[in-house]
Amino acid sequence: MHLAIEDKVALVCGAGSGLGRAIALALAAEGVTVAVTGRTPGKLDETVALITGQGGRAQAFALDLSQPETFDDVLSAIRQALGPIGILVNNSGGPPPSRAEGVAATVWQAQFTAMVSALIQLTDKVLPDMRAAGWGRIITSTSSGAVAPLANLAISNTLRMALLGWSKTLASEVAGQGITANIIIPGRIATDRVGQLDAAKAQRENSTPEAVQAQSKASIPAGRYGKPEEYGAAAAFLASRQASYITGSVLRVDGGLIPSIF
Repeated sequence: MHLAIEDKVALVCGAGSGLGRAIALALAAEGVTVAVTGRTPGKLDETVALITGQGGRAQAFALDLSQPETFDDVLSAIRQALGPIGILVNNSGGPPPSRAEGVAATVWQAQFTAMVSALIQLTDKVLPDMRAAGWGRIITSTSSGAVAPLANLAISNTLRMALLGWSKTLASEVAGQGITANIIIPGRIATDRVGQLDAAKAQRENSTPEAVQAQSKASIPAGRYGKPEEYGAAAAFLASRQASYITGSVLRVDGGLIPSIF
């Protein structure tokens, strides 16, 4: 399928590794020019090299979601180098594992800034580009914990859920302007982050990462962890012209793992 977005510029947050990198690669493969953003220059350069090595177009820009006061300067640099932004992929790093009880208020506040408030502010600053074009795609990557809370990930469960309510509300406000807003949720995708969570669970349970992975795979109807490129492909479709009537939705890329219907 030709997604017809080769004339677009995308800003992908957290594109130095994991799911963000997978989405950046998928968009670039469709001819999108990608602003690869994140906190670690070396990793961003790796993503750019992967994209350009495959004939795509990309440029790295340092963007720290915990410092929203820098957004205007970064966005100005992206627009000057690449042009107006038509596709925004909101993707923040995961918080540390935690119980719901006993987390310091300062931790909650810091994580809310980086995981929720920053993404909302960034979207507000990109929306004028989309309104001017009469077209835009806002894709926010969250976590399966937003619809089915995960043990020992209380911060993630709580804050990711806030993004679902925000995205749904935003979608209704901008749909008439040719802009869509959707949530994409990963199940167990084979990234470093999932490997770290498996290792942490193994330590808590006096087990091994291999045993934890085997148990986890047994709970997934597809019988395996997802591939990052499968997640990237799903996000690229949400960015496509063909997906213009999909908005306010939550797309699960989980191999059937999440048990709930809604």
